[in-house]
Amino acid sequence: MTLRFYDTATAQVRDFQPLEPGKASLYYCGATVQGLPHVGHLRSAIAFDQLSRWLRYRGYDVTVVRNVTDIDDKILAKSAESFAADFQPDGDRQAREPWWALAYRYEQAFRRAYEALGVSAPSYEPRATGHVPEMHELIQRLIDGGHAYPAPDGSGDVYFDVRSWPQYGALTRQNIDDMQAAADADPRGKRDPRDFALWKGHKAGDPETAAWDSPWGRGRPGWHLECSAMVTKYLGPAFDIHGGGLDLRFPHHENELAQSTAAGDHFATLWMHNGMVTYQGEKMSKSVGNTVSPEEMLAQASPRVVRYYLGQAQYRSVLDYNPGSLAEAASAVERIDGFISRAVRAVAQADGSVSQGSAVGWFDDGVVPEAFGTAMDDDLNVPAALAVLHETVRAGNAALTEGDQDAVRAALSSVTAMTRVLGLDDVATSAAVEGPAASALDTLVQSQLEARAKARAEKDWAASDAIRDALTAAGVVVEDGPQGATWSLRRD
Repeated sequence: MTLRFYDTATAQVRDFQPLEPGKASLYYCGATVQGLPHVGHLRSAIAFDQLSRWLRYRGYDVTVVRNVTDIDDKILAKSAESFAADFQPDGDRQAREPWWALAYRYEQAFRRAYEALGVSAPSYEPRATGHVPEMHELIQRLIDGGHAYPAPDGSGDVYFDVRSWPQYGALTRQNIDDMQAAADADPRGKRDPRDFALWKGHKAGDPETAAWDSPWGRGRPGWHLECSAMVTKYLGPAFDIHGGGLDLRFPHHENELAQSTAAGDHFATLWMHNGMVTYQGEKMSKSVGNTVSPEEMLAQASPRVVRYYLGQAQYRSVLDYNPGSLAEAASAVERIDGFISRAVRAVAQADGSVSQGSAVGWFDDGVVPEAFGTAMDDDLNVPAALAVLHETVRAGNAALTEGDQDAVRAALSSVTAMTRVLGLDDVATSAAVEGPAASALDTLVQSQLEARAKARAEKDWAASDAIRDALTAAGVVVEDGPQGATWSLRRD
């Protein structure tokens, strides 16, 4: 089946036809590093990580670019708010965290969150501050083409002339006269209130370090300009997919599209946007007090469970959080991991002296079931793909009960292929751990299971129960079956 994705620009599901056969180029908006990541950021990153993983599974050579916006009005405002009293013998003084230090600190927080949840590192992760020359070049192209103008008051501001580009509003299908004024720059020098800033002249009170020389005066780039300059730097004037959260469609992505196409670039062939995360049907809001942070989620459940929860819905749909959401995800992950652990042990036992830790590596080249592939090809229908995964787990458990080793192997191969494609294997150590430590644990637990089996054979139920209780207290789950006892690590 041909890969098909929903294109926001045309409001249609379209065949994926890459600009270059066998290759796929993806740009998705990363963090504006003004604060800690929230669940919306992470849902978006997981959605586009699933996309890039699936494109690679289908054989594409994928280049992924995810930007870091490290200079922005919000970052400067947050830095200005960080003043703290510094009492010294010579009197009270004020100190603040420099904007660039604040931005880097939050960038690292995003990096840790991405890594914790198994989000693959992009091919390139450019920072806005490292691409000011490219931004100047793009601004000049727009001025030369009659689509941008410096403010006549000498402020150093440069604006995009929205009425010079008849296609403005095409991405979100809006009429320009129905749009609100752009609030990203002082309107005094604008020809139209909707004109947005490409370059912002340095203002009194702004940090001197937050300004660069330019042909129009010292200043800093506008937010929308940054992305256009960075994506074309790394993917060229034409690329396959531009992604981001639904909240970025307007004005951010609309403005990106306008300025890039007005400058003569083809820009993105497809626009893909992920849906929002809500709290029991309501928009998350700090003022209402119904927000849940990634830190709170990770305090309640393992990263593997949080990844499963944030990635389980179809990417375009709303993902609704409620207090029981993580428990439901944990149960689903436990079923998957429980089967993997039991199946790996069964395969290892059937093949003699092979340990559980080494047996799991046999299935690295597994393929996903056809129904799973059909679901993922259809606009990343992850719910349907997960249904196939859980059905395969059920079939695998039935094969374990029946002692059908061939069916167990087939199910294990398929399940590990599906979890790998969904990124679940990169989040945290799986139930079937590899390496010397796993082999040692396997040997120790197996010796306890053998002692328990002997106690049961001698009808010493107290000794049998004591061994099982000790293993349970250590986080080892023991399950009895027709082929004997198997074990797995408990997933909290």
